[in-house]
Formats: sequence, structure tokens, C-alpha cells
Amino acid sequence: MLRVPAIVIACTLATAIAGCGGSDGVSSGATVSVYVGAPLCPGARRELARERGRAGDVHVRAVCLAQAEHAGRLALATVGANARRATEDSTAIAFLQPPGPAVRFSQPILESAGIASVKASSGAVAMGRVLHAIAESDSTSLRDAVREALE
Repeated sequence: MLRVPAIVIACTLATAIAGCGGSDGVSSGATVSVYVGAPLCPGARRELARERGRAGDVHVRAVCLAQAEHAGRLALATVGANARRATEDSTAIAFLQPPGPAVRFSQPILESAGIASVKASSGAVAMGRVLHAIAESDSTSLRDAVREALE
């Protein structure tokens, strides 16, 4: 009998901590994740640090991904693994990646999870756009609001 209440409590806590899925919206102080392609990481991290890791009342963390291109060749397995990693994170709200062939392969994976895909040459500019979209959101679903603002 104790297992059912423990599961209910665990699910409730996971939903509250995630802060971006479902229709409950984001509570003040929640933490969300922005997944960043390797070439964009330095600029994205600088912009996030400049904003002290926050967008309004929401804490934002950057998750740097593995390099998907080696010696001029695209590693499709890495592209897919990076996109799937973001979709498996309930706190993920955006995926920043440089323009190029990888976008064609990651886009369907990200779309299926409702995660905004931001194509940019500058990690700082892309992160700035995401932070602005988060700060301006008044939607009940931050993931949906950010995706719509960035489309």
C-alpha cells in the first residue's frame, strides 16, 4: 500500500520541479534547460552568465552537447543522440544549433516533443532570444510559449 502514495508523491514532485511541461505553467524559481550545440556553447554561456542565469523569475541552465561534426563529416548518430537527450529532459524548452545539415535530422525529433529549435550562427544571440522569450511568457506552458515566440 505504501508504494502507491510514494509513486504519487514522486510524480507530483517531478512535475513541480520540471516546471515546463503540461498545463501547470512555471512556478517562480523553477529551473529550465536550454540545449546548445557545441559550436554555440561559448557564446550561449557568456550570454547566460551576463544575465546571471535567469530570465525573469526562472532559472535557466545551458546544457552543452557533443560535437556532431568531425573533420567536415556529420555524425548522424550524434545528431540524433543530442536531440533525443533534449526530448528526454522534462525541463528542456529550447535547442540551439548552428545552421547546417544537422538541423534537417534533429528538427523532427525536437518537433515531436514540442521543443523550440533555434538555428543561429551566434550562441549569444540565440540564448538572448530564448531568455527574452522566457521572460516575456505569460502562458500556462512555458515550452509552448517559447516555441511560439521563437517560430
